[in-house]
Formats: sequence, structure tokens, C-alpha cells
Amino acid sequence: MFASNLDTPLVYLKGVGPKRAELLQKELGVTTYEQLLNHYPFRYIDRTRFYKINELHPDLPLVQVIGKVSAKEIIGEKHKKRILVKFTDETGTMELVWFQSLKWVEENILRGGKYIAFGKPNLFNHSFSISHPDMELFPRQAGITGNLTLQPIYNTTEKLKKSFLDSKGIQKLIHLIIELHINEVRETLPKYILEKYKLVSRKEALIQIHFPRDTFKLQQAERRLKFEELFFIQLQLLHNKQLRSLKFKGALFNEVGEKINTFYNKILPFELTNAQKRVIKEIRLDTQRGVQMNRLIQGDVGSGKTVVALMSMLLANDNGYQACMMAPTEILARQHYHSIASLLNDDLAKVAILTGNTTKKQRTLLHEQLEAGEIDILVGTHALIEDKVRFKNLGLVVIDEQHRFGVEQRAKLWRKNIVPPHILVMTATPIPRTLAMTLYGDLDVSVIDELPVGRKPIETKHLFEGQRLRMFGFMKQEIAKGRQVYIVYPLIKESEKLDLLNLEEGVAQMRDQFPLPDYQISIVHGQMPNADKQYEMQRFIDGKTQIMVATTVIEVGVNVPNASVMVIENAERFGLSQLHQLRGRVGRGAEQSFCILMSAAKLGPNSKLRLDTMVKTNNGFEIAEIDLQLRGPGDITGTQQSGVLELKMANLAKDQIILQEARNTVIELFEKDPMLSSPDNSLLKTYLDKRTRAIAFDKIS
Repeated sequence: MFASNLDTPLVYLKGVGPKRAELLQKELGVTTYEQLLNHYPFRYIDRTRFYKINELHPDLPLVQVIGKVSAKEIIGEKHKKRILVKFTDETGTMELVWFQSLKWVEENILRGGKYIAFGKPNLFNHSFSISHPDMELFPRQAGITGNLTLQPIYNTTEKLKKSFLDSKGIQKLIHLIIELHINEVRETLPKYILEKYKLVSRKEALIQIHFPRDTFKLQQAERRLKFEELFFIQLQLLHNKQLRSLKFKGALFNEVGEKINTFYNKILPFELTNAQKRVIKEIRLDTQRGVQMNRLIQGDVGSGKTVVALMSMLLANDNGYQACMMAPTEILARQHYHSIASLLNDDLAKVAILTGNTTKKQRTLLHEQLEAGEIDILVGTHALIEDKVRFKNLGLVVIDEQHRFGVEQRAKLWRKNIVPPHILVMTATPIPRTLAMTLYGDLDVSVIDELPVGRKPIETKHLFEGQRLRMFGFMKQEIAKGRQVYIVYPLIKESEKLDLLNLEEGVAQMRDQFPLPDYQISIVHGQMPNADKQYEMQRFIDGKTQIMVATTVIEVGVNVPNASVMVIENAERFGLSQLHQLRGRVGRGAEQSFCILMSAAKLGPNSKLRLDTMVKTNNGFEIAEIDLQLRGPGDITGTQQSGVLELKMANLAKDQIILQEARNTVIELFEKDPMLSSPDNSLLKTYLDKRTRAIAFDKIS
């Protein structure tokens, strides 16, 4: 009926049935025996320590005690009925109490029997008791899942608990699957990999992850399952990369011509950093290989990624191709358009912009010019992927803040030329190395790790609410020097749930501190109409206002070199990555810039760590590593929907060595056996074939 008993739907497992099977699917996403077997414990309770009764104290979370049932009695009637057991060891006596499952207690907990009682000790009237303890016969019963010194705890939900599928209930179901079907578990990794890294078999790993005999066995199981998880992610990513290089030919950019030479020798207003030169060289080599380039540029805020992208687009133009640049927001698209257009003149390259606000008349003309090849560089938002937008000869696509776009959105741009264009993706969100290997493992990665010459590191200060007058005084000093100031709030209007200084209240406070007409204030937030937002931003850019009060809408896409102060209100409410992005709005000119983090006096340990990190370092990659440890990969990148980061076992912040081993193994594997034709790699070939068929089926359905 099923290819393997492990493929059997859970409805057929003893003790499940249709209702519980439906609940397990809805709440945990598991439908088969194998999927439940892959629902791993998220922690373990150490059952190696035994307490004597005279060692108990009420601060202990959970304890286990070996003792004898010296007395047992039923007290009360009907709903007040309970069973009281006197439990004794050589040091004293305690009480065990049950208010539920009384029939089971009557039949199974016998007077004179020796047991292990496990639970939370409570002190009442100078005597200890445990309510509803877990009870095991002493000595423990041996067996494949016996002798548990580490008690597995499983993720469950309130709905599952109501159907008696708490952690213990899930454990019982997994125990049953292991007893009946563990010998049907098939190995997924080749023998030579298991031997090289001294990994236990998959069967052994599954037994020990659910029912570990000891800490060493648990560590072996975790290592095996983490390696397997990371290995198959890398196998898929590097297989995709290999396929793309075999399947997609790329335009040849052999010519370094008039456009790029004129720009570099006569227009570029500053010296490129060594990091920028290195990345441009990597792009040059990529575009001469005859295969489609897929390169990610990582660079901290203000590191000069846009200039690298512009020179790459001019390289495409020099070789007879058009280029386009897609940004996630209109603000950022316009920022890129203005900075590119201001550097170039129409004689060197014709630059145009297309957004959702481009008028119908402008669009019609733009579409005609684009198809005629009269536009060299097109900058825009999601509007670029519309079917009506057709290029004469698109050779390079630049995608900024690429994690904000879906895979399908990006792919639409790639299909706008018969020969797929080269792809350059950029991010100003520094990504830890482990995360880059997992998220972008199929891309070549370039890092711009230098700031342009003359840029001074931003000084960051952390002030508490009681120091607000000091902050206002500092703002006045900077504005008196002719500088401008950002003030960012996490909320627009007052929230009943969160006691945060909100934007409206902040503006009122500002007007008290800076009586008009001495200072002009721009107000920008996400709920404003686009036209109003653009108007207010432009006033600030033009220097007509000295202070911009805003929400995080200004996180990306505002470049005002004269702005020297960034004040972040309720800074403890922001993530590290967001704080770093906001700080990057200043420090864009030659003058010293400052970031002031305002917070409440009482801070939790994570909030304190975030603010201390911001004060201590300007290094985005260092910040990203700490952010990864605090928040996890999905939160940092917003990429849970990609499926890449649905990790059951591995932790990218902690398992860097295992990830590197897994990636190196796959690289070596494809170097020796690109088509996986060796019998040793038949398991891996079968896995990739199944994945390819599954992805194709998903697209059809």
C-alpha cells in the first residue's frame, strides 16, 4: 500500500485515530510515521541526579526521589476526591498527591512498591509534597527506549494537550513507531561520509535523539542529524549552482570601453577603495566566462556598493547591453536614480526610472525607448517585472536589498532576455558567514569591507530618559553648526499596550524645546500618502528643515550628507540590524556624526546587550553575528518563507564548524563526481532526482 511503513499516515497508528491525526497535521504539520519520527525534542530534563527527601527545598524546579510507598489512602468524595501517598526513603517521608487519573494510581501505585517519583517539590506546613508526579518502577526497565536518564521534551500546543498529546503523549507515539518500525529507517548518507566524520547511522541517531541512553549518545545523535540537515541544504544549493552554470550561458563582457573609462578617469569624484576594486575585478572575471554570473555583494551601510553596481552597468553598456536596477521601495529606487543620474550625463548613458507612480504617458514613452535600445540603465521598483516592460538587449540585472523580493519576482527579470542576463544582488544588511553560506550558498559572494577614504566612524552614545535635556542640548549645538538631525520613533500614535514615546507626542515635545521659527521640522511616516512623504523628505534633503521626525520608513533610501545626528527613541525596542541600518543614515559626509540611543532606565539582558553592542562597534558583520545569536536566522532576514532556513536541529549561530564541514564535503563531492554517477553516491543522486521531481510537481499544481 505504501512504499515504506514509515510513509503510513498517522491515522493508522494505534492511539491516534482521525481526530488526533487531523490535530497533529494542523498543529505540528506532521502526517506520517516518518514525519513524527523527525519531530525532535527541543530539550531534555536531566534524570541522572537523585535527591534524598532531606535534600529537597522549594526552589528546586524538578527532582526525582527513590522511595517506597509506605501508605496510600483516598480522601474526599466526587470532584473533591484525591489520592494521598506517603513516600519514604532512609532520610524522611514526603507526600505524593493525585487529583486526576485516580483509577490508574489505584491499580499501578502499590503499597510497599519501590518507585522513582519525579516532579516539582512544594513545601506546605514544613512538609514536602509533589502533585501528579511521574512514577517509574525502581530499578528502571531496560529496553530500546528504557533507562532514560535524559527525559525528552517535545513542542506541543494547547489544542494538542486537550487531546492528551502533551510532551508525554507525543513521546508515547514516537516510542511505538520506534518499537515497530525502527529497522525500516534507511540510511541517507554515503558510507564514506559516515566514516570520514565518524557519524552514527541514521537509525541509531533517531533512537538516541528521542531516547538518549546518556549525554555522549545524545551528542553523537545531534551531530549526525545536524550534519545531515546542513549537508542536504548545501547539496541542493551547490547542485543548483552547478546546473545553472551548465544550463545558462551568459553574455560576454569582453570590452572595457569608452563609458567605463570616461566615468572612472573623468567623472568619479573619489578614489575607489581596495575592496571596491577587488569586487569590480571579480565581476569582470565572472562576465568573461560565458556563463551567467550570480554574485552577491555584501557591504556595510555607506561602503560604496552603488558605485560598484554603476560601474558594472556601464561595463554592460560598453558591450552593447542594457542594464537595470531594482529596489524594494520607491524611496530607495529614487535615491539610486538621483545618485546615478547626477554622476552621469546623458551623453555617457541614458538613465530612466520606472515606479508605480510613473504616469501612463511617461510609461508609454519609456516602453518605446526601452525596446528601441535608447535607454541604457533603467532604475525602478517591482514595476520593472511587469510583462509590458521589454528590453532590446538586457545584459545585467542589479537587485538591491534582494532578500525583500520573492524568488519568482527575481526570476521574472531574468526571463527578459533570450540569453539570461548576469545577476548582481546587493545587501546592506551584513550577513554572518554561516547564514550567507546557507541563504546564498548558490551565489558567489563578494564583501566590501572598507569604508571610503575620509569617512569617520560614527560615535554612538546610550542615554536614558532622565538624560533627555542633555540630548536636546547636543542637538542644538549640532544644528547651530549648520547640521541636520534625524529622530526616529517606533510608533506613530500612542499605544495602550506599549508605553513608548510615540511620534506625535515627540513632535509636541520637540516644538516645546525648539520654538518655531528657529527650527523647521519634517515629519515622515509610513501611513502618509507617497506624495506627502516625498515632499517632506525633499524639504529635508534641500536643507529647508533641520530636523526630520520619522518612523523606520527612513531605514533605507535617504542620503543626506549634511545630517550628522541620528536619535533613536525607545532604542531597546529595535533589533540590532535595524539599529545599525538607522545609524547608517548619518556619517555620509566628511564631518563627525553621532548616533544617540534613548531608552528606558530598566532594560532586559537582551536589550542591554543590543545597546552595548551598538556603542562598542560600528562593524556590521560583528553586529550581525550577535544578532544571529539573539534572534535566529529567520528573523534577521525575513526569509522563513524561502524554506531554506527551516532547520529542525542545526543552529547557524552555534554550528559553524559542522556547516563548514558539510559545505566542504559537497564541494569536494562535485569536484570528483559532478554528475553523481559513482555507485558510492547513488543515495545522493536519488535524493536530488526526487527533489527535482517534487519541485516540478509543485510548480504544475
